[in-house]
Amino acid sequence: MSYPDDDLLIEKLRARAWDPGRRFDEADVPVAWIAERYGSERLDPDRDDIVSYASNGTVRVEAGSELVAGYYADAPREPLFPPVGPAEVERAERRIGRPLPGLLRRVYTEVADGGFGPGSGLASLAEGNRPPGYLRDWPCAVALHERNRSRGVPASWLHLAYGGCTMEWHLSLAAVGNPVLLYDADGWDRTGGEGPHDGLRHASSSLRSWLWTWADGGEVWP
Repeated sequence: MSYPDDDLLIEKLRARAWDPGRRFDEADVPVAWIAERYGSERLDPDRDDIVSYASNGTVRVEAGSELVAGYYADAPREPLFPPVGPAEVERAERRIGRPLPGLLRRVYTEVADGGFGPGSGLASLAEGNRPPGYLRDWPCAVALHERNRSRGVPASWLHLAYGGCTMEWHLSLAAVGNPVLLYDADGWDRTGGEGPHDGLRHASSSLRSWLWTWADGGEVWP
């Protein structure tokens, strides 16, 4: 499948990544705001766009919902973490031991240093990023790559994002097209003769197709 040029993809990724209501697949909206704007019946748990209810007075809503669009309409458009410079990318590549694909380089230097995207969002290249209100730093792809290598994960797999539970998205830095791999970290038996490839659950044909699917509001899960 052919895709438009990467300039358009970067533009679309930036539009989502810089929108606090759309930078992830879901967003939090205050219950009081929904009740005031739409009435309490809009909080019906059977509504398709409401994912879950929290104890802090918010509901988690799908990013494409009118609730998210309305609540975040006037919020500042800025990345959760500013893009990094070429020097930061080069430091990361030295630690990883492999060059990053040109498209991924552009994502980190032109869109943001992670903090947006499918699943829990792309990991950062830099260490020490911490969103407001968080008690822990944002995941760092380089640090996770070093940890994963010590656990037997192939050196050519780069952590992109957590996918929920024990699922992780990894980028193949060696295969043609740089496919994106959905990997179950607990899906293989280290003592039973299995290896990390036994934990693979799905593969997107390329980083480009994976990013385009998400940028267009599609579902990257199989």
